[in-house]
Amino acid sequence: MKRNDPIYSVTVRKKIVLFSKLMGAILVVSYIFSTRLPLDADASLAIWLIFVAVLICAVDLWLARSISEPLSRLNDTARRMAGLDFSRLCGVESRDEFGELSRSLNAMAGSLQEAFSKLDHANRQLERDVEQKKRLLAERKELVDSLSHEMKTPLGVIRAYAEGLQDETDEEKKQKYSQVIIEETERLGSLVAALLDLSALESGAMLLRQEWFDFVELLETVAGRLLMDIPDADFDLQYELPEHPVYVDADKSRMEQVLNNLIVNAKKNVRPGGILKLSLKESGHKLDFSVFNQGPSIPQEDLEKIWMKFYRDKNSKYSGSGLGLAIVAQILSMQHIAYGAANESGGVSFWLSIPLMK
Repeated sequence: MKRNDPIYSVTVRKKIVLFSKLMGAILVVSYIFSTRLPLDADASLAIWLIFVAVLICAVDLWLARSISEPLSRLNDTARRMAGLDFSRLCGVESRDEFGELSRSLNAMAGSLQEAFSKLDHANRQLERDVEQKKRLLAERKELVDSLSHEMKTPLGVIRAYAEGLQDETDEEKKQKYSQVIIEETERLGSLVAALLDLSALESGAMLLRQEWFDFVELLETVAGRLLMDIPDADFDLQYELPEHPVYVDADKSRMEQVLNNLIVNAKKNVRPGGILKLSLKESGHKLDFSVFNQGPSIPQEDLEKIWMKFYRDKNSKYSGSGLGLAIVAQILSMQHIAYGAANESGGVSFWLSIPLMK
Protein backbone atom coordinates (compact mmCIF):
# COMPACT_ATOMS: atom_id res chain seq x y z
CA MET A 1 0.00 0.00 0.00
CA LYS A 2 1.50 3.31 -1.06
CA ARG A 3 1.52 6.24 1.32
CA ASN A 4 -0.46 9.22 0.11
CA ASP A 5 1.59 12.28 -0.71
CA PRO A 6 0.82 15.41 1.35
CA ILE A 7 -1.57 17.95 -0.21
CA TYR A 8 -0.66 21.63 0.01
CA SER A 9 -2.76 24.71 -0.74
CA VAL A 10 0.06 26.25 -2.77
CA THR A 11 3.38 24.50 -3.25
CA VAL A 12 6.71 26.33 -3.22
CA ARG A 13 7.22 25.29 -6.81
CA LYS A 14 3.90 26.83 -7.87
CA LYS A 15 4.76 30.03 -6.03
CA ILE A 16 8.09 30.33 -7.82
CA VAL A 17 6.63 29.44 -11.24
CA LEU A 18 3.78 31.96 -10.90
CA PHE A 19 6.10 34.63 -9.56
CA SER A 20 8.63 34.12 -12.36
CA LYS A 21 5.89 34.35 -14.99
CA LEU A 22 4.58 37.53 -13.36
CA MET A 23 8.06 39.06 -13.31
CA GLY A 24 8.57 38.16 -16.95
CA ALA A 25 5.29 39.78 -17.89
CA ILE A 26 6.16 42.92 -15.90
CA LEU A 27 9.54 43.16 -17.61
CA VAL A 28 7.99 42.88 -21.06
CA VAL A 29 5.23 45.41 -20.31
CA SER A 30 7.65 47.84 -18.66
CA TYR A 31 10.02 47.67 -21.62
CA ILE A 32 7.22 48.36 -24.10
CA PHE A 33 5.99 51.22 -21.92
CA SER A 34 9.49 52.75 -21.61
CA THR A 35 10.02 52.68 -25.38
CA ARG A 36 6.82 54.68 -25.90
CA LEU A 37 7.70 57.46 -23.50
CA PRO A 38 8.14 60.89 -25.13
CA LEU A 39 11.89 60.71 -24.48
CA ASP A 40 14.95 59.81 -26.48
CA ALA A 41 16.10 56.20 -26.60
CA ASP A 42 18.91 56.60 -24.05
CA ALA A 43 16.65 58.20 -21.46
CA SER A 44 13.98 55.54 -21.97
CA LEU A 45 16.58 52.79 -21.58
CA ALA A 46 17.94 54.40 -18.41
CA ILE A 47 14.46 54.62 -16.88
CA TRP A 48 13.79 50.99 -17.78
CA LEU A 49 17.11 49.85 -16.26
CA ILE A 50 16.29 51.69 -13.04
CA PHE A 51 12.92 49.94 -12.96
CA VAL A 52 14.63 46.57 -13.56
CA ALA A 53 17.02 47.24 -10.64
CA VAL A 54 14.08 48.02 -8.34
CA LEU A 55 12.30 44.89 -9.56
CA ILE A 56 15.37 42.75 -8.83
CA CYS A 57 15.49 44.13 -5.29
CA ALA A 58 11.82 43.28 -4.87
CA VAL A 59 12.43 39.73 -6.13
CA ASP A 60 15.33 39.32 -3.68
CA LEU A 61 13.13 40.55 -0.84
CA TRP A 62 10.34 38.14 -1.79
CA LEU A 63 12.73 35.19 -2.05
CA ALA A 64 14.21 36.07 1.34
CA ARG A 65 10.78 36.19 2.99
CA SER A 66 9.27 33.17 1.21
CA ILE A 67 12.22 30.81 0.79
CA SER A 68 15.37 31.77 2.71
CA GLU A 69 13.72 32.77 5.99
CA PRO A 70 11.60 29.56 6.33
CA LEU A 71 14.60 27.44 5.41
CA SER A 72 16.72 29.20 8.04
CA ARG A 73 14.06 28.53 10.68
CA LEU A 74 13.74 24.89 9.65
CA ASN A 75 17.51 24.48 9.62
CA ASP A 76 17.78 26.05 13.08
CA THR A 77 15.09 23.71 14.43
CA ALA A 78 16.73 20.64 12.85
CA ARG A 79 20.11 21.70 14.30
CA ARG A 80 18.63 22.03 17.80
CA MET A 81 16.82 18.70 17.50
CA ALA A 82 20.04 17.04 16.33
CA GLY A 83 21.42 18.19 19.68
CA LEU A 84 18.35 16.66 21.43
CA ASP A 85 16.96 20.10 22.30
CA PHE A 86 13.15 20.05 21.87
CA SER A 87 12.35 23.12 23.98
CA ARG A 88 11.35 25.46 21.14
CA LEU A 89 8.97 24.81 18.26
CA CYS A 90 9.49 25.79 14.64
CA GLY A 91 7.47 28.91 13.76
CA VAL A 92 6.94 28.37 10.01
CA GLU A 93 3.16 28.39 9.44
CA SER A 94 2.85 28.65 5.66
CA ARG A 95 0.45 26.35 3.78
CA ASP A 96 3.14 24.72 1.63
CA GLU A 97 5.91 22.12 1.99
CA PHE A 98 7.77 24.29 4.50
CA GLY A 99 4.68 24.59 6.69
CA GLU A 100 4.06 20.84 6.47
CA LEU A 101 7.68 20.13 7.40
CA SER A 102 7.44 22.59 10.31
CA ARG A 103 4.33 20.88 11.65
CA SER A 104 5.98 17.45 11.29
CA LEU A 105 9.05 18.61 13.21
CA ASN A 106 6.89 20.13 15.95
CA ALA A 107 4.79 16.97 16.24
CA MET A 108 7.92 14.86 16.46
CA ALA A 109 9.37 17.13 19.16
CA GLY A 110 6.16 16.81 21.18
CA SER A 111 6.17 13.02 20.86
CA LEU A 112 9.79 12.81 21.94
CA GLN A 113 9.18 15.07 24.93
CA GLU A 114 6.22 12.91 25.91
CA ALA A 115 8.31 9.76 25.51
CA PHE A 116 11.09 11.06 27.73
CA SER A 117 8.53 12.31 30.26
CA LYS A 118 6.87 8.89 30.49
CA LEU A 119 10.20 7.14 30.74
CA ASP A 120 11.29 9.47 33.57
CA HIS A 121 7.99 8.86 35.38
CA ALA A 122 8.44 5.09 35.12
CA ASN A 123 12.01 5.45 36.36
CA ARG A 124 10.96 7.42 39.46
CA GLN A 125 8.47 4.69 40.39
CA LEU A 126 11.06 1.94 40.12
CA GLU A 127 13.66 3.87 42.14
CA ARG A 128 11.81 3.08 45.42
CA ASP A 129 13.75 -0.13 45.75
CA VAL A 130 17.55 0.09 45.95
CA GLU A 131 18.21 -2.97 43.82
CA GLN A 132 15.58 -1.89 41.31
CA LYS A 133 17.15 1.55 41.22
CA LYS A 134 20.55 0.12 40.31
CA ARG A 135 19.06 -2.02 37.57
CA LEU A 136 16.94 0.87 36.35
CA LEU A 137 19.85 3.27 36.10
CA ALA A 138 21.76 0.77 33.99
CA GLU A 139 18.75 0.20 31.72
CA ARG A 140 18.07 3.92 31.49
CA LYS A 141 21.61 4.69 30.38
CA GLU A 142 21.44 1.95 27.75
CA LEU A 143 18.07 3.20 26.51
CA VAL A 144 19.14 6.85 26.28
CA ASP A 145 22.39 5.92 24.56
CA SER A 146 20.58 3.67 22.09
CA LEU A 147 17.80 6.18 21.46
CA SER A 148 20.26 9.02 20.99
CA HIS A 149 22.20 6.90 18.52
CA GLU A 150 19.05 5.93 16.62
CA MET A 151 17.85 9.54 16.46
CA LYS A 152 21.07 11.17 15.34
CA THR A 153 21.07 9.51 11.91
CA PRO A 154 17.60 10.68 10.76
CA LEU A 155 18.07 14.06 12.46
CA GLY A 156 21.40 14.42 10.68
CA VAL A 157 19.66 13.63 7.38
CA ILE A 158 17.00 16.24 8.13
CA ARG A 159 19.63 18.86 8.84
CA ALA A 160 21.68 18.00 5.75
CA TYR A 161 18.68 18.18 3.41
CA ALA A 162 17.41 21.36 5.06
CA GLU A 163 20.78 22.98 4.45
CA GLY A 164 20.77 21.65 0.90
CA LEU A 165 17.42 23.32 0.25
CA GLN A 166 18.92 26.72 1.00
CA ASP A 167 21.39 26.57 -1.86
CA GLU A 168 19.49 24.36 -4.32
CA THR A 169 17.95 26.10 -7.35
CA ASP A 170 16.55 23.06 -9.11
CA GLU A 171 12.85 22.84 -8.25
CA GLU A 172 12.67 19.07 -8.75
CA LYS A 173 15.51 18.53 -6.29
CA LYS A 174 13.85 20.87 -3.81
CA GLN A 175 10.70 18.76 -3.96
CA LYS A 176 12.79 15.62 -3.45
CA TYR A 177 14.68 17.12 -0.51
CA SER A 178 11.43 18.20 1.16
CA GLN A 179 9.97 14.71 0.72
CA VAL A 180 13.06 13.07 2.22
CA ILE A 181 12.87 15.35 5.26
CA ILE A 182 9.18 14.56 5.79
CA GLU A 183 9.84 10.81 5.47
CA GLU A 184 12.63 11.01 8.06
CA THR A 185 10.31 12.78 10.51
CA GLU A 186 7.75 10.02 9.99
CA ARG A 187 10.45 7.44 10.62
CA LEU A 188 11.27 9.13 13.92
CA GLY A 189 7.58 9.25 14.77
CA SER A 190 7.32 5.49 14.19
CA LEU A 191 10.36 4.93 16.39
CA VAL A 192 8.78 6.92 19.22
CA ALA A 193 5.43 5.13 18.85
CA ALA A 194 7.12 1.70 18.99
CA LEU A 195 9.20 2.76 21.98
CA LEU A 196 6.13 4.03 23.85
CA ASP A 197 4.27 0.79 23.08
CA LEU A 198 7.16 -1.32 24.38
CA SER A 199 7.56 0.86 27.48
CA ALA A 200 3.83 0.54 28.26
CA LEU A 201 4.03 -3.25 27.98
CA GLU A 202 7.17 -3.49 30.13
CA SER A 203 5.85 -1.19 32.85
CA GLY A 204 2.47 -2.92 33.05
CA ALA A 205 0.58 0.19 31.96
CA MET A 206 -0.82 -1.79 29.01
CA LEU A 207 -2.86 -4.84 30.07
CA LEU A 208 -3.64 -7.84 27.87
CA ARG A 209 -7.22 -8.91 27.11
CA GLN A 210 -7.65 -12.66 26.81
CA GLU A 211 -10.32 -14.02 24.45
CA TRP A 212 -11.11 -17.13 22.43
CA PHE A 213 -10.47 -16.80 18.72
CA ASP A 214 -9.58 -18.89 15.69
CA PHE A 215 -5.79 -18.59 15.24
CA VAL A 216 -5.94 -20.07 11.73
CA GLU A 217 -8.32 -17.34 10.58
CA LEU A 218 -6.14 -14.64 12.20
CA LEU A 219 -3.00 -15.94 10.47
CA GLU A 220 -4.76 -16.11 7.09
CA THR A 221 -5.96 -12.51 7.53
CA VAL A 222 -2.53 -11.14 8.47
CA ALA A 223 -0.67 -13.17 5.82
CA GLY A 224 -3.21 -12.20 3.15
CA ARG A 225 -2.76 -8.52 3.94
CA LEU A 226 1.05 -8.66 3.94
CA LEU A 227 1.94 -11.31 1.35
CA MET A 228 -0.87 -11.75 -1.18
CA ASP A 229 -1.27 -9.81 -4.45
CA ILE A 230 2.02 -7.91 -4.13
CA PRO A 231 3.00 -6.73 -7.65
CA ASP A 232 6.75 -6.50 -6.96
CA ALA A 233 7.00 -9.64 -4.78
CA ASP A 234 10.25 -11.47 -5.46
CA PHE A 235 9.86 -14.59 -3.32
CA ASP A 236 8.16 -17.99 -3.41
CA LEU A 237 5.36 -18.07 -0.82
CA GLN A 238 4.62 -21.47 0.71
CA TYR A 239 2.29 -22.29 3.58
CA GLU A 240 1.07 -25.26 5.59
CA LEU A 241 -2.09 -24.55 7.59
CA PRO A 242 -4.79 -26.71 9.25
CA GLU A 243 -8.00 -27.05 7.26
CA HIS A 244 -10.13 -26.57 10.37
CA PRO A 245 -10.38 -23.81 13.00
CA VAL A 246 -8.02 -23.96 15.98
CA TYR A 247 -9.10 -21.82 18.92
CA VAL A 248 -6.67 -20.32 21.41
CA ASP A 249 -7.05 -18.18 24.53
CA ALA A 250 -4.90 -15.06 24.07
CA ASP A 251 -4.98 -11.33 23.35
CA LYS A 252 -6.12 -11.29 19.72
CA SER A 253 -4.98 -7.76 18.83
CA ARG A 254 -1.54 -8.32 20.35
CA MET A 255 -1.14 -11.71 18.67
CA GLU A 256 -2.00 -9.98 15.39
CA GLN A 257 0.82 -7.55 16.15
CA VAL A 258 3.18 -10.48 16.80
CA LEU A 259 2.30 -12.16 13.50
CA ASN A 260 2.59 -8.88 11.64
CA ASN A 261 6.09 -8.18 13.02
CA LEU A 262 7.38 -11.70 12.37
CA ILE A 263 6.02 -11.89 8.82
CA VAL A 264 7.27 -8.40 7.92
CA ASN A 265 10.69 -9.33 9.32
CA ALA A 266 10.75 -12.48 7.16
CA LYS A 267 9.60 -10.59 4.05
CA LYS A 268 12.34 -8.00 4.52
CA ASN A 269 15.07 -10.62 4.86
CA VAL A 270 14.08 -13.23 2.27
CA ARG A 271 16.61 -13.33 -0.54
CA PRO A 272 15.41 -12.50 -4.11
CA GLY A 273 13.58 -15.52 -5.48
CA GLY A 274 13.86 -17.31 -2.13
CA ILE A 275 11.25 -19.22 -0.16
CA LEU A 276 9.07 -17.64 2.50
CA LYS A 277 7.13 -20.37 4.29
CA LEU A 278 4.38 -20.13 6.93
CA SER A 279 3.67 -23.25 8.98
CA LEU A 280 0.95 -23.85 11.58
CA LYS A 281 0.60 -27.32 13.15
CA GLU A 282 -1.14 -28.88 16.12
CA SER A 283 1.28 -30.88 18.21
CA GLY A 284 -0.30 -32.56 21.22
CA HIS A 285 -1.62 -29.80 23.43
CA LYS A 286 0.28 -27.07 21.58
CA LEU A 287 -0.20 -25.03 18.44
CA ASP A 288 3.17 -24.48 16.76
CA PHE A 289 3.66 -21.56 14.36
CA SER A 290 6.80 -20.81 12.37
CA VAL A 291 7.83 -18.47 9.57
CA PHE A 292 10.91 -19.37 7.52
CA ASN A 293 12.76 -17.20 5.03
CA GLN A 294 15.66 -18.13 2.81
CA GLY A 295 18.41 -15.60 3.36
CA PRO A 296 21.48 -14.81 5.45
CA SER A 297 21.74 -16.64 8.77
CA ILE A 298 22.05 -14.96 12.16
CA PRO A 299 25.37 -15.44 14.00
CA GLN A 300 24.85 -18.15 16.60
CA GLU A 301 26.03 -15.93 19.43
CA ASP A 302 23.42 -13.30 18.47
CA LEU A 303 20.32 -15.54 18.40
CA GLU A 304 19.39 -14.45 21.93
CA LYS A 305 20.28 -10.79 21.33
CA ILE A 306 17.81 -10.28 18.47
CA TRP A 307 14.99 -9.95 21.02
CA MET A 308 16.68 -6.99 22.71
CA LYS A 309 15.76 -3.33 22.11
CA PHE A 310 17.54 -1.67 19.18
CA TYR A 311 19.32 -4.86 18.12
CA ARG A 312 19.98 -5.28 14.42
CA ASP A 313 21.77 -8.15 12.73
CA LYS A 314 24.59 -6.67 10.65
CA ASN A 315 23.74 -9.13 7.84
CA SER A 316 20.05 -8.19 7.86
CA LYS A 317 18.36 -5.98 5.28
CA TYR A 318 15.75 -5.02 7.87
CA SER A 319 15.82 -1.23 8.36
CA GLY A 320 13.07 -0.71 10.91
CA SER A 321 13.25 0.74 14.42
CA GLY A 322 15.03 -2.27 15.98
CA LEU A 323 12.07 -2.63 18.37
CA GLY A 324 9.80 -5.04 16.47
CA LEU A 325 11.23 -8.28 17.85
CA ALA A 326 11.56 -6.78 21.33
CA ILE A 327 7.81 -6.06 21.25
CA VAL A 328 7.15 -9.61 20.05
CA ALA A 329 9.21 -11.04 22.93
CA GLN A 330 7.44 -8.87 25.51
CA ILE A 331 3.93 -9.76 24.28
CA LEU A 332 4.66 -13.50 24.16
CA SER A 333 6.41 -13.48 27.56
CA MET A 334 3.43 -11.75 29.18
CA GLN A 335 1.21 -14.59 27.87
CA HIS A 336 3.69 -17.35 28.83
CA ILE A 337 4.04 -18.41 25.19
CA ALA A 338 7.34 -20.06 24.23
CA TYR A 339 9.19 -18.49 21.28
CA GLY A 340 12.57 -18.45 19.60
CA ALA A 341 14.62 -18.28 16.42
CA ALA A 342 16.91 -20.79 14.74
CA ASN A 343 19.21 -20.98 11.75
CA GLU A 344 18.10 -23.65 9.32
CA SER A 345 19.48 -24.86 6.01
CA GLY A 346 19.59 -21.80 3.79
CA GLY A 347 17.75 -19.43 6.05
CA VAL A 348 16.23 -18.44 9.40
CA SER A 349 13.08 -19.62 11.16
CA PHE A 350 11.13 -17.76 13.87
CA TRP A 351 8.66 -19.81 15.91
CA LEU A 352 6.21 -19.70 18.79
CA SER A 353 4.21 -22.39 20.59
CA ILE A 354 0.78 -21.62 22.07
CA PRO A 355 -0.66 -23.96 24.73
CA LEU A 356 -4.07 -25.44 23.87
CA MET A 357 -6.79 -26.31 26.35
CA LYS A 358 -6.83 -30.04 27.19
